[in-house]
Amino acid sequence: MQPLSFLLISLLHVALHGTANGAEVIAPDQLAQRYSLTASTSFPFPTATQSVSDTEALLVSGWGLGRARVQNSPENLQFVADPYPSSTGTVSTGVLNSTGPVLQVTYPAKSFSHETGGTQFFNLWNNTSGGNFLSMILTYELAFEDGFDWVKGGKLPGLRGGLNSTGCSGGNQPTGDCFSARLMWRKNANGEVYAYIPTTNDICSRRGVICNSDFGTSFNRGSFGFTTGRWNRVTILTQLNNPPNVANGQMRVYYNDEQVVDAEGLQIRNTDQVSINGLFFSTFFGGNDDSWATPNTVHSYFRNIQMWGGENPSSLTGPVIKSNALPQTPRTAAGFVMASIAFGAVTALV
Repeated sequence: MQPLSFLLISLLHVALHGTANGAEVIAPDQLAQRYSLTASTSFPFPTATQSVSDTEALLVSGWGLGRARVQNSPENLQFVADPYPSSTGTVSTGVLNSTGPVLQVTYPAKSFSHETGGTQFFNLWNNTSGGNFLSMILTYELAFEDGFDWVKGGKLPGLRGGLNSTGCSGGNQPTGDCFSARLMWRKNANGEVYAYIPTTNDICSRRGVICNSDFGTSFNRGSFGFTTGRWNRVTILTQLNNPPNVANGQMRVYYNDEQVVDAEGLQIRNTDQVSINGLFFSTFFGGNDDSWATPNTVHSYFRNIQMWGGENPSSLTGPVIKSNALPQTPRTAAGFVMASIAFGAVTALV
């Protein structure tokens, strides 16, 4: 079900900006065609359920994992029967269909961070042409089990790249030689893009952007809301800035094929040695302390994971970088906060 705060905020958005149907609606494969992303890959799933050990073996052998291993907590991964085979799975461009096992992620009770619950690993997708990927789309279908307690928030898979394979996540300051762009759920199931990128050209003062001096940058928190007990599709587009000293990179997110995030004018890298490596499968509660911990053992589920890539970077215009300053004082999207207060549904900005 949709959380009440998300429904109230959605109603206000409609009142201020017109009908919800005004958002762009497009399927992932059509989006890839628009951006001329001709390389594509799908992650293999088994035809039958598997044990935890067999699940790990398939991921290592078939998913192109960096360092040929699941970085954190392979014991929390297992291919299981679809818990919601009768889910309507309706998206704006049609109906989601799938048969066979899905990938279950376990978040043990009291766990927080990728070191205590959930899982984390990264994929290295090699371009058959030998060139580097400078644009990429990731799409996957996601279900949270009924009764999922959102607590303060948690991470969801996205994209990453750069020379530093373990940087730009977990509190590592973005230095421009790597990046990550994941999704997050927050309190009351509010969604956002959570990115480790340089915060140049005053992006922290933009509406809808929340910067943190120790961790990543949040984009468009509350612009969409996750649901439980059914399948939903998320699609993430990232295009690197080019040249590296111009802020013309962009990130877009589509939830059930409807655009919910459009962040442009970004410096995602500061060197042309940075390209997009591939999937960053990162999901856990937190957060770096037990105030983020899940009180109960809960699960999420994933299926139909696909990517499209291209060697073309962003072609948008953008300003020349003024400096490579990192985040200063955290700021919030004032308009979003005022809208929440108006309906008595303030979302904590943590």
